[in-house]
Parts: sequence; C-alpha cells; structure tokens
Amino acid sequence: MASPPCGNSNFDSGLEIKTRSVEQTLIPLVTQITTLINHKDKPKKSERTLAAIHRVGQAVNVAVGRFVAVGEAIAAENQELKDEMGQACFEARRAGDAIAQLTDVGAPLPSQQDGGVTVFSDRTGMVKAARLLLSSVTKVLVLADRIVIKQIVTSRNKDLKDEKKKARMAAARAVLEKCTMMLLTASKTCLRHPDCESARINKDAVFHRMRCALEQVIEIVTESRSCGENKILPASIYDGIKDFKSGVECLRENLYALPLQSVSGQMEALVERTEDFTDSPYTSHEQRQAILGVCQLVRQDTEQLAHAWVEAQSAHAKEATEQVEVAILKTCQSISELRRELHKVAVGRASDLLKVHGEQLPLRALKAAGAEGNLEAVAEFSRTLTEQKEQLVETCRLLYHVSGSEPLEITCIHAEETFHVIGPQIISAVQTLALHPSSKIAKENLEVFCEAWESQLCDMALLLREINDIFEGRRGDKRPYLSLPRPGKHPLTNMKPAKAVKLDAEEQTSIAKLGLELRLLSSDVDTEVEKWEEQEHDVVRQSQSLASMAYNMHLFTRGEGLLKTTLDLFHQAEVLSEEGLQLCSSLRTFSTQLVDEEKSSVVTEIEKLAVLCQQLQTGAKTPAQGKTATFQKVDLCIQTTRNILTVVLSLLPFCNKLNRQHKSERSSLGSPRDWKEKQEASAADREEGALNSKNGNGFGVRSLEQHMAGLNLLESK
Repeated sequence: MASPPCGNSNFDSGLEIKTRSVEQTLIPLVTQITTLINHKDKPKKSERTLAAIHRVGQAVNVAVGRFVAVGEAIAAENQELKDEMGQACFEARRAGDAIAQLTDVGAPLPSQQDGGVTVFSDRTGMVKAARLLLSSVTKVLVLADRIVIKQIVTSRNKDLKDEKKKARMAAARAVLEKCTMMLLTASKTCLRHPDCESARINKDAVFHRMRCALEQVIEIVTESRSCGENKILPASIYDGIKDFKSGVECLRENLYALPLQSVSGQMEALVERTEDFTDSPYTSHEQRQAILGVCQLVRQDTEQLAHAWVEAQSAHAKEATEQVEVAILKTCQSISELRRELHKVAVGRASDLLKVHGEQLPLRALKAAGAEGNLEAVAEFSRTLTEQKEQLVETCRLLYHVSGSEPLEITCIHAEETFHVIGPQIISAVQTLALHPSSKIAKENLEVFCEAWESQLCDMALLLREINDIFEGRRGDKRPYLSLPRPGKHPLTNMKPAKAVKLDAEEQTSIAKLGLELRLLSSDVDTEVEKWEEQEHDVVRQSQSLASMAYNMHLFTRGEGLLKTTLDLFHQAEVLSEEGLQLCSSLRTFSTQLVDEEKSSVVTEIEKLAVLCQQLQTGAKTPAQGKTATFQKVDLCIQTTRNILTVVLSLLPFCNKLNRQHKSERSSLGSPRDWKEKQEASAADREEGALNSKNGNGFGVRSLEQHMAGLNLLESK
C-alpha cells in the first residue's frame, strides 16, 4: 500500500474511516500522536518533558508491534487477504519504528551540532510517520472486519447443515430467552432491596449464565475456540457401543484389520463407563445387578471371540471361520443387550422423576414459606429441592449416555446445567422473599424462576420422547412422508403472492405452548399407530403422515426445522388438510364393515375430522396482509392442526380394536381356500367376494402400487 500524500500537517486527511467501530478504535492512537506533534517548541526542554515524549513514542511503538503481531497471525490464517494484510502490517511496523526513532530524546538534549534527527528538528517527518501509521492501522482494522463478517456469513450457512452446532445454538438461545425475564425481575429485586445479599447472588447468577450463553453463540458464529470449547466432554456409552460393534463386525471382512488388544481395550473401557449407572446412589440393587450381569456376559463373549480369533489367525485363515462368525454374533447380541438394559434404567428413572416432580410440591411449599417469612421452613424445603435437583442432574447424565445422537447429547448436557443452576437460583429468590415477605417484586421474581424450573421439566419430557424415538428406530427428526411442500407447486396463481416472513422472538414465545402441544400429540399418534399389526394399513400410513407434518409445524414455532417462513407453514397446512381428507376417506371405507352402534360413533368423529380439515384448508389459503393478520393466521393454522390430531388420536385406538376383532372373526371362518369354496356356493357371496377383491381387503387396504401412486399425486400437489 502506497504511503498517503503528506502535503500538509493535517495528518488525518485522506483516511477513509467509514465505520464507527474503526473510529473508536483509533481514538487512543490519535490522541497519543497528537501529543507528539503538537508539543511546544520551547528553546529549552526540561528533563520531564523529554522523558514524557520518549515514553509516549516508545509506548506507541510497542502497541503497534503487538497490533501488527495479531494482524500477521490473522493474515496467516486467511490466504485470500494475506498479501493485503501483510503489506498493511509491514507499513504499520515501519511507521511505529520511525516514531520511536524520532522520539528517542531521553538522552542528553540534542544540539544543532549533533546532526541527529528528532521530533524537534523534523516535525514534517513525524507528520508523515503519523499519517502512514494511521492509514496502515485503519487498513488492518478494515481487513480484520471483512474477515470476521465472512466468518459470520460462512458459519451461518454451515449452521443450517451442522446438527451439532444447531443443537448448541438452540441450547444457548434457550438460556438467553429464559434469562431475559429472570434478569429483569432479579435486577428489580436487587434495586428494591440493595442490602439483601441473596438478591445480589440471584442477579449475579443470571448475569453469569447469560455471559456464558453469549460466549457460546460467539464461538459458534466465529468458529473460535475458547477454554470452554477445548474442554473434552466424556465419551458416551452409546458412542462406545457403536465403535465396539463396528470394530467387531469388521472382522468378518478382514481378520487382521485390528489388533486383539484393541477390541479387548474397547470392551473394558465400555464396561468402565457403566460405573456411572452402577455407582449412582439412585440406581436400585436389582438394576445394578442386572447391569453387572450383562457386563459379565459381554466380557465372556468377547473372550470367546478372542479365542476363536487367535485360532483362525494361527491357521492362517483368509476369512472369518464359522467359530469366529458365531462369536461375533454372540458378542454383538450381548452388547446390544447391554444398551437395552442401560436405556431401560435411564429412561425408567427419568419417567419416574417426571411423574413425581409433576406435582411441584416442593415449589409450592417454598412459595408459601417465603410469603410467610418462615426462614426455618424455607431452609427445610430448600434441602428437599436440592435433593430433587441432584436427582435430575444425575438422571440427565445417564440420559446423555443413551441419547443416541450428538445433538441429543448436547441437549442432555444443557438440561443438566439448567437444573444445576436454576435450583440454587430458586433458593436465593425464596430467601429474598422470606426476608421481605411484603415485597411484590421479590414474589414476582420467585415466580419467574419457578416457571423456568417447570419449563425445563417439560423440555426434559420432550427430550425423553426424542431419546425413545431414536432407540426404537423412529429417529428424533421424524420420518419425512409428505412433510414439506415444494415451492411453486400450489394452485394460488390467481392470487397476489404472500410475503414470506419469519416469526420474531416475541411471536415465537407466545405460540410456543401451541407448538409444544403439537409435539406431544404427534408423538402420541406415532405411539398409537405402532400398536397396529397392519403397518401398511391406509389409516396407519396417513396418520403417520399427519403426525410428521404436525411435528414440522412444532419445529417452526421454535424457529427450527424445514419450515423457515410463514409461507412454508401455510403450504404445509394445505398439504396436511389434503392428507386429513384422504384419511377421512379411508376411515369411511373402514366404517362400512362395522355394525350400527360401532359405525355411528366412528362416523361422528369422521365428520368432525372432515370439518376441521376443510377449516384448515380454507384458513391456509385465505390471504393475510400485515404482521398482525399473518400471526393470527399462523395461530389459527396451528390451533386447527392441534384439533385435527386430537380427533385422530381419539379414533386410532378404537379403530385398531375393531380392526383386530373383525380380523379375528374373519380368520375363524377357516382357511382362505375353504372360505373361498363356501363363497362360490352362492351368487350373492360371489358378488361380495368380487367386491372384496376389488378393494384389496375388508378394511380398505390398497395395494402398495396404489398407495405409492397416491403419495406421488399428493406430493405433486
């Protein structure tokens, strides 16, 4: 970069400082350089003046050196700007050296005979050096800003695909959202009661948690590495089982792929990790013995595998022998049994805790004791809450081991940290209220923290469902079915296209409860359809499709998932309504096989479902202009979807029961051949047989080809 012109002493002319951040960064440097240039040219200079000028010049040079070192490090990591950044750093260092040389007047006072060039004899040189320094430093700052912006944009694009980062960002976002209200009430309480130590502790804890969450957001966005990022998380048992099974199964392909010690070492490390379960004070004796028994079985099977493995290698076998194959199968079976046992313990304990804590007895007692100013009761119930907190923290650690995916592992860690932090915060809040029982803001502050505790319990229930989904093979992200409508495929050509917008934080918060209800209902529908013996039944497949789309709408309320804008949501609602009407058609076909009493109750629910689907279709297609109208439309679509799932959930178990009864009655008629012969005896029965043949079976189950054609048609819509 060429040195800027220096025809006058106004050293900041020619600089292009276009951002306030760069301007504010340069202010201290400009102040110091101005001090050097605008000193008074007195005939005699005191030693104090000389020393001060020398110190300022050296300080500028040292600061420039540090600044340039950072710039050069940035240049080394960013090849596309390496040359520009390197040139700017070179000129900044050169200017800093020049200023240091010109201000080197700490020695005896220079005289005219010395011939030395200093700030006193070469004012123009100082101006040139100052201009060069400011120009080059500005250039470095601007280039650094460009790099940071690029990192932010790049990281944002990556976050859409990196599930682990999305989970970390979601955890940080949840903390910030919940802490916003906590910070408000905690700060008000601290201002209202400035001498209250528990109020100060309460507020400081909120500040600390928000800082940690913001640091995590910065790390994700800029891809930086802080001390917290470098902390290695403990390996989960699920990951250990997956790696162990992978190592064992690869022996089928290559007996010499791994050393024997590697597999044995993996097995021992895996068994050691189960100590988190067996050493837990909350694990029952029966559960502990069951886990230890399966661990012993894993050891035995691994030893047998090692023995068969050594024999095969001694015989110079080129592929797995029959003994090795059998040993591999037994080892994989026993390790899978270990996973099932650990999952049962972790999930069972979590379910029991959620049932117990659902009544919120300690929180109610704490609120009452605080409002009465009863410090003894507060201390007693605080101990109860602390014990519950420890149980929940321990359970989150166990769920971490069996979660089954990295995003859910991060969610388990977030849940553990949340319970660990909010428990003491509730106690400090109730202590403040007990000391000031008439304080309205202290009471409000306690309510906010108690609500955060209850909210985290709800989140834990959702987490538990996700972990069960993955364990049972359903995956936490749900099956796609027909979930996301394709852009440009909707019959709205005669309408002005709606503007695609996203919900803001306030709207997401107000609609979060509805979204949570959708999540629970969709999971309940999945649970009900899995009870059906005929998984290819139209009722089953269409109900699963509805649940999947409803789950996507739930993710939309959290700012996640495939539905990014309100337009996506409305398109999804249209497809869901069409699928719901298809389900109504299948249910009507099913109802024709029922007797009058059974038929009337089913038909009533079917008509209710059809009306709701029509309402959803109409509401989704109705145009909405403006922010308020759009949000009301979103709210209406989600409410109607919730009502649709509620009706479907009421129909599924009843229809499944009737389906099993009729299937049992039909099988009691005899073998299919006998039944066919009986039907051929009468013309009327022959007609009925032809009708059944046309429909596929007595309950409207179509062939796979017919169903796939229907799916393709619906997806194209």
